[in-house]
Amino acid sequence: MTSSTPDSSVPQLPAPPAKSLPARFIGVIFSPKETFQSVAAAPRWFGMLAFITLFLATATFLFMRTEVGQRAVLEQQVSTMESFGMQVSDAQYAQMQQRMGVSAYIASISQLVMVPIVYLVMAGILFAVFSAVMGGQATFKQLYAVVVHSGAIGVVQQLFVMPVNYARQSMSSPTNLAALLPMLPEKSFVTYLLGTVDVFYVWSTMVLAIGLGVTYRRRTQPIAITLFVIYGVIALIVAGVRSWMGGS
Repeated sequence: MTSSTPDSSVPQLPAPPAKSLPARFIGVIFSPKETFQSVAAAPRWFGMLAFITLFLATATFLFMRTEVGQRAVLEQQVSTMESFGMQVSDAQYAQMQQRMGVSAYIASISQLVMVPIVYLVMAGILFAVFSAVMGGQATFKQLYAVVVHSGAIGVVQQLFVMPVNYARQSMSSPTNLAALLPMLPEKSFVTYLLGTVDVFYVWSTMVLAIGLGVTYRRRTQPIAITLFVIYGVIALIVAGVRSWMGGS
């Protein structure tokens, strides 16, 4: 775990000037440390949250309103059910196909509701660990702003993944390690494990670690190691459950 006191080797720089929303979005991608210094000094989160949430909901809606998108989503749903040992009958498949017409609305509305909640839960857990348990000096508003801004990587992910998935006519991620090793058995533990290791998830986790380090004035490396260990444990659990359910 990280130290309970601020790292004296991390210099306390003067607060940088507040950045505009576009500057913060671009900054998270290209210069995250400098950007998070500005975010921590002036923790404005609403504009970034609104932009990320609306973008993700709109991208999902547009993709799922196309014939290619509906077919890809349907095949993903069937594949997910089968990976957990469920068999989809012809009648069930037909019912799922009929619901595709409204699925775009349901998915986009779900994202409008769930994205802010997910960020809130993440910020709450991190605040409990770094502030309540370890005695870090940061407000919840600062931490929530950092978590929200790290979500900018998710926008970049969708800008890359959506066109690729449309061309592939698939919803499976093209940026995880399993996609790079198609020769592996489809329902093996290794395949499921590598499928949880996504380039954009790794990038987002690293960006979040930088934001936490800046906010709490601690070194990024131990924070990143802790986050990646948690990531790895979750990946192992998910892969274990999916391989067990798929083989049962």
